[in-house]
Amino acid sequence: MKKALCICAFFTLLFANPILAQTKSLFNGKDLTGWHTDVPEMDKDPKQRNPFLVRNGLLVSLGTPGGHLITDEEYQNFRLTFQYRFAGKPGNCGALVFVSTSRALYDMFPKSIEIQMMNQNAGDFWCIQEDITVPNMEKRRGPKEKWGVNGDKLRRIPNLTDGTEKPLGEWNSMTIECLKNSIKVWLNGELVNYGYNATAEKGNIALQSEGSEVEFREVKVAPIKALTK
Repeated sequence: MKKALCICAFFTLLFANPILAQTKSLFNGKDLTGWHTDVPEMDKDPKQRNPFLVRNGLLVSLGTPGGHLITDEEYQNFRLTFQYRFAGKPGNCGALVFVSTSRALYDMFPKSIEIQMMNQNAGDFWCIQEDITVPNMEKRRGPKEKWGVNGDKLRRIPNLTDGTEKPLGEWNSMTIECLKNSIKVWLNGELVNYGYNATAEKGNIALQSEGSEVEFREVKVAPIKALTK
């Protein structure tokens, strides 16, 4: 009887929460099915190691050589969730949304908007040949005449909070919600950034290899519906 009640409650929860019912795992814990890599150094040297691998059921970005692990599928109006932690020394990494043209900046970074995971800066936006608007734009981004999406322009938009990251070795939970051309970011349950009027609203999703070893788990995506009038 208890088992039947549990099953009934489970399906009731699924129907009550369609996002839960449609949540898709982007990482199966065994291999990198559903992803492809873009690592410039591997073009130059076929023997160069792939910085993305699976270890002990975790998706690992080794940090070097630099590059990106990119979903095979494009996504629009979605909620991306994952957990991450630095495996050794804290450093740099990022998750990218609205990914399109590869190597569009510095022959490395794809056209996209990056949600930073760099230690003590998690939740920052970085504009990579795409742009986004945030409240208090000039205060947070700097002088308007220096804004830009390439070269030496001001591409970084700092997050809204401090002290939201967990201590080194503990898992951080990040949620990135992309609805039309807006992006909201939560870190460990706290809203850390919000932007709108982005110059893109769909594309692939990517994870970086950018200097530090990072472990990922529970990488999932779920569709969300845009409000209609």
